[in-house]
Amino acid sequence: MSLPVLLAVPGPVEARLVAAWEGLRREVVVVRRCADLAEVLAAAGAGLARAAVLGADLPGADAEAVDALRRHGVGLLVLLPAGEAGTAHEHRWRALGARGFARSGEDPAALAHAVAAAAEAVVHPGGGAVPAAPAPGTAEEQVLSDAAAAGTGRTVAVWGPHGSTGRSTVAVNLAAELAATGAATVLADLDTRGACVAQLLGVLDEAPGLLAAVRAATEGRLDAGVLQRHAALVLPDLAVLTGAPDPRRWSELRPVGLRRVLEVAAGVAEWVVVDLPGGSDEEEDGSRDASTAVALEAADAVLVVGAADPVGLQRWIRAWQRLGELAPGVPAFAVLSRVRASAVGAPAPRRVAGVLHRFAGVVDAVLLPEDPAADEAALSGRTLGEVAPRSPLRRALAELAHRLDDEVPLPPLPEVPDVLAAI
Repeated sequence: MSLPVLLAVPGPVEARLVAAWEGLRREVVVVRRCADLAEVLAAAGAGLARAAVLGADLPGADAEAVDALRRHGVGLLVLLPAGEAGTAHEHRWRALGARGFARSGEDPAALAHAVAAAAEAVVHPGGGAVPAAPAPGTAEEQVLSDAAAAGTGRTVAVWGPHGSTGRSTVAVNLAAELAATGAATVLADLDTRGACVAQLLGVLDEAPGLLAAVRAATEGRLDAGVLQRHAALVLPDLAVLTGAPDPRRWSELRPVGLRRVLEVAAGVAEWVVVDLPGGSDEEEDGSRDASTAVALEAADAVLVVGAADPVGLQRWIRAWQRLGELAPGVPAFAVLSRVRASAVGAPAPRRVAGVLHRFAGVVDAVLLPEDPAADEAALSGRTLGEVAPRSPLRRALAELAHRLDDEVPLPPLPEVPDVLAAI
């Protein structure tokens, strides 16, 4: 059975392929010659093809388009020009998420086999779309770069129920404690409802760094250097990607670009701490909470932060019970903030621990005490370690940082040798 293919290759190459593939109709058949990327995506969404061959210089290509083809089950083969121009195009398309490449001057029969391999790679990921024939020395560097971008850093998502639970205070000061151990740390403010990390750290927030990084990732321009330019260094080993204080800008956090940002961050830092909004609405992708789903998917651990008062505990228990749906298999840590006798009775730690054990089966929760040092740190735009290093809350968060270091496993190393063998 022949493979239905979409074709969008600017210039004379497209006509040459159509003519040459007429004799190979048992292998591939061009079902539509598309004028632009929008037509390619529309045809792919309609289920007209199993593969798409795009010219490397096709206008409008971005990470979302590559991801859309993958979601529609359409394999992608990018045709590269010869020489250094082809190498530059390949670098950009790889940053967008493409993995199937071929040189436009290759024999049409060989290109037909490459298209089939690209389609097979979508059905069976890792099955091996045919890579381009690269310039000497460049392919290995690119594969190693891609492997590094996959990251060996650990990602911690700070999440919890709706309400003022202290998530951002935990995220900021946990990141500071991890950085204080000498570990390079990136803190990303992904709260689409009330980003405040910049304010808590006294960072001038004229241009949110996270939005700029996501935009660069969506356009295929994000690498370690670009990420570092968009991050504000607030402590020797702590860089911050500030969020948008205007909640109306949530749609700029494109899931595909955000996923790439978290991958690159994990490639340059030992820890990535992500401050998330509370709760998660049950809506389709593209909603305000799609970015939360991306972060939870990328996380190596989730801190579920709630308030230690009657209302806060009830909300926390519901969030804890739902976490298995949102982040299945991800290690979770129960964190309750503002533990105080005036809210739950004395002794407060024992009462909170009893509620968690009885209603959620939790026996090892992290209980953070009520501490006026948190207000002092927020007022001055600094971390607890800077304003009150001996405060009870700071000591509890330092212990949490050490616990994460002990209990959160390192991500597996990228399988670079296997990828190089395919070149």
